[in-house]
Amino acid sequence: MPTETNLPAGRENYRSYARTWLAAHLPKHMLADSLDYRSPTLEESRQWEAAMYKAGLAGMTWPNAYGGHGLSLREHLAVNKEIGALSMPESVSSIGKELAGPIIMTVGTEAQKQAFLPAILNMENYWCQGFSEPDAGSDLARLRTRAIPQGDSWCINGQKIWTSGAAKAHYCLLLTRTGTVADKHRGMLMFAVPMNTPGIRVVPIKSIDGKESFAEVFFDNVLVPDDARLGAPDEGWSAAVRVLSIERATNRMYRPWRFESELGFLVRACQSDAQLARLMEDGHYQRRIGQVIGEIDGLKGLVERTVSQLIKGDEIGAQGSLTKLYWSECHQAFAGLAQSIVSQVTPASSPLAQRAQQSFTQAYLFSRAETIYAGTSEVQLDLIAQRILRLPRE
Repeated sequence: MPTETNLPAGRENYRSYARTWLAAHLPKHMLADSLDYRSPTLEESRQWEAAMYKAGLAGMTWPNAYGGHGLSLREHLAVNKEIGALSMPESVSSIGKELAGPIIMTVGTEAQKQAFLPAILNMENYWCQGFSEPDAGSDLARLRTRAIPQGDSWCINGQKIWTSGAAKAHYCLLLTRTGTVADKHRGMLMFAVPMNTPGIRVVPIKSIDGKESFAEVFFDNVLVPDDARLGAPDEGWSAAVRVLSIERATNRMYRPWRFESELGFLVRACQSDAQLARLMEDGHYQRRIGQVIGEIDGLKGLVERTVSQLIKGDEIGAQGSLTKLYWSECHQAFAGLAQSIVSQVTPASSPLAQRAQQSFTQAYLFSRAETIYAGTSEVQLDLIAQRILRLPRE
């Protein structure tokens, strides 16, 4: 396993290393733009992500003491550019790596860091995020799930919804409140709750794409020990804000490069088929594709700027809402464009065009959620108006 002493130094060297390693080791059946593609199993994904970590392509910025490689965001971004350039599957452990891990490093005890962080990188456990609720949605101030002290434990009652990966998760990054809804942001408490704790019930939800990737999660008199608490009893809101700023600003930095890869796949598929090739000569589609190229460049600029600010030690805060709003709205529009093109594929079309139809139909269906998860577009616009533009409330 590479260590911080034998991984290549320097951003460009690291990017070249990542490109070479991925080209040599990524199974062809995991590439969505390959005719060999098939959806990987959970175990195949686990093994692949564990191999990426051992190769130094995950946990780049995590401290060595907790299993990371102790590198900077520059190397993290360099690797993400190469990951984005390939049509590889999304991580099956993104919540652990991108949300639970950073928040544990921020507010967790030393014992919690030692227990959880190396296991996340080694793909020994998966996490889900218990934030959204039926009556609250993205408005965490309306959260109702209660945590009541009971001796050396906490008794938790409530319901979460749209909990991605809950059916496979070993732990839940759970946000609760110790008071009432009237307390709004006060009295919130975060836990790392084992999903096999008695009283937890997971009910999968089938989405429009036919998958059951998220679920409702019910907590009925769930007792968790005090050492499952992440942070102080009134630190839940500030911890949640940190999680959301991470989620909106820094997660999946590869998005614009993946976006670019998807566009390249769409164009190649069209060029492989006489009927679709004619669409590429149509002025309407040429203008739309030109617009997409501009949006990709804009998103790259946002990501690069975010990394530069973080390296300088600047707080991102509500600026993450700009990035989240931009990428989700642009990618959803691109998915609509792609779907309008691949909907014209027939059984007589080229094999690559048929593969594109399968891939972009799934992407289009999933994209309907992109302006909802991690905070709806309406919530992002409200945050931008209040915290960046400082517009007055009516």
